Amino acid sequence: MPDTTPVSAPAAEARPGSVKPDPILVVDSVRRTFGGLTAVDVEHLEVQRGIITGLIGPNGAGKTTFFNLITGFDSGGSGRFTFDGTDASGLPAHRIARLGMVRTFQLTKALRKMTVLDNMKLAATGQRGERFLDALAAWRWRSQEAEVEDRARGLLDRFRLGHMADEYAGTLSGGQRKLLEMARALMVEPQLLLLDEPMAGVNPALVESLLEHVVELPKTGTSVLFIEHDMDVVMSVSDWVVCMAEGCVISEGPPDAVRSDEAVIDAYLGTRHGQTRAQAEAGGQSTEAEEPA
Repeated sequence: MPDTTPVSAPAAEARPGSVKPDPILVVDSVRRTFGGLTAVDVEHLEVQRGIITGLIGPNGAGKTTFFNLITGFDSGGSGRFTFDGTDASGLPAHRIARLGMVRTFQLTKALRKMTVLDNMKLAATGQRGERFLDALAAWRWRSQEAEVEDRARGLLDRFRLGHMADEYAGTLSGGQRKLLEMARALMVEPQLLLLDEPMAGVNPALVESLLEHVVELPKTGTSVLFIEHDMDVVMSVSDWVVCMAEGCVISEGPPDAVRSDEAVIDAYLGTRHGQTRAQAEAGGQSTEAEEPA
């Protein structure tokens, strides 16, 4: 297993909406409704710079919708959020990515009929050859093109995909496509990387490799916010954990604090758990078997 020692857990209170010493993302009153259903209702949330933050919650908690809102893939919400001190509310996805906040998806978005290397090169920002007039003068962009390719190959080697560089992305396995998507996101050189269930559907043999890359990201200057349902993964690699339920943040803190929070336990096991626990305690019975692993 990779070294999962926390990088630098924030000196913050373990409570919803706690203030962090150096937040890279600050969310205020972000709300999204679909008809009469409130999918997201986050009053205040700060994501600490330089660490790995896990975002957990039962199915339907609003985690992916929250990701969509703060990355510009859903413009139907209300509220305000700032990224690295810049108001990013209402900006389209490409402008938010240019600011340095980049996301991946539950279902990989590799361009299957392009090579793995071309998928990587396509993600690089500020390419002079993409401008019409410059594209007509190859001498303006050839040196930059070579730099982009070198960086792409370096990342592919780092993610153990170098041998697949010239293969079509459609030939990759599900786990390899997850690796490609993470590597491609790093071509943007993001300050904050949002990973939406990076381990979902991945062969167990590749999970450890993915975890190694996630753990290394803060050490290279990239903060991480990731959604994951595997609690063993979340608790082993996260420096800080945020739990959502019914669209709201109900708990946040170090992994051990969130794991033992009654609000989190009830969100996953239901209110009947709390009622059963109270009844058992009233009857003098032990409730240890009801606690989650």
